[in-house]
Amino acid sequence: MSHEQSHELSWNQYGKAEVRVVHVDRSEPQHVVRDLNVTTALRGDFGPAYTDGDNSRVLTTDAQKNTVFGLARETGVGEPEAFALAVARQLLSACPSADVARVEVEQYPWSALGGGHAFSRAGSHVVVAELELPRDGEAQLSGGVDELVVLKTTDSEYHGFVKERFTTLAETDERLLATQVTARWRYATGAAESADHAAVKAGALAALLEAFGGHHSLALQQTLHAMGSAVLDARPELAGVTLSLPNKHHFLQDLSRFGLDNPNAVYHADDRPYGLIEGTITRR
Repeated sequence: MSHEQSHELSWNQYGKAEVRVVHVDRSEPQHVVRDLNVTTALRGDFGPAYTDGDNSRVLTTDAQKNTVFGLARETGVGEPEAFALAVARQLLSACPSADVARVEVEQYPWSALGGGHAFSRAGSHVVVAELELPRDGEAQLSGGVDELVVLKTTDSEYHGFVKERFTTLAETDERLLATQVTARWRYATGAAESADHAAVKAGALAALLEAFGGHHSLALQQTLHAMGSAVLDARPELAGVTLSLPNKHHFLQDLSRFGLDNPNAVYHADDRPYGLIEGTITRR
C-alpha cells in the first residue's frame, strides 16, 4: 500500500518565527521605541506542498517576514494587538490559499531616560498579543504579559492541606510568597477591533498587581482566582483570563546551629522543583 493510500495530512501550519523588528518614531522631540518579536503562521489549503513538493499555493516565510518589516514602515507600530491585526489581514490578502492567519507579538518595553532619545529596558516583563484571524470569521484576540515577577513578604498562609505518609511540608500562617506571572486575557466577541488596547493592557496589568498585593492569601490557587477576577472586573472588554503561576519557593534558613533565631527574616530561594498553579477565570 502506498503512503498516499495509507496516510493523510490532517493538519498543517507554517510561518516565520521570531521576526525581531524595532521601530523608532521620531515625529516628536521625545522619540518612541517599539521593540517587537513577531511570529506569523498560515493555515489552509497547502496540502500539495507537503505531499508533492508543489509550492504554487505557498506564500513564502520570507515574504511573511518582509510583511512585518514593510507594515512597520507603512503603518508604524502602535499597540501590538493592532499591529498583529494589520499583519494578519495583509497575509490573508496576499495568500488566497490561507484560511487562517495567526500572529503572535512579544513587546519589550523601553522607558525614556530624558533628552528625547535615550532609553532603558522597562523591567523584566514582556507584553504579549496573540491573534487568530479566519478569512470568513471573527478575530480571536488575546493580550497578556510574561515574566512578571512579584513578591509579598506577609499576608500569605498555607495550611489545612492533605497529610499522608509522603507529606513533609509544615503548615504556616506566615510565609513569603513569590511568583512569575504568565497571563493571557481573552477579548470578548466583537471587542478585538474596537477596544482601546493600551487602556485594556494598562488596566489589566494594574488589576493583576493590585490584587496580588492587596489579597490575603491562604493558597496561591486562591490568589490566582483573585487576580483573574480583578482583571475581569476592571475591563469589560475581556471574556476570560488564564494565569500560570509558578510558586517561587523561599524557605526559612535554619540558623539555630549558629545560635541565631530567624523570625521570618532570612530565606533561601529554590528555583526548582516548584509548584505550578494554573487556571482560567471566565464570566458567567
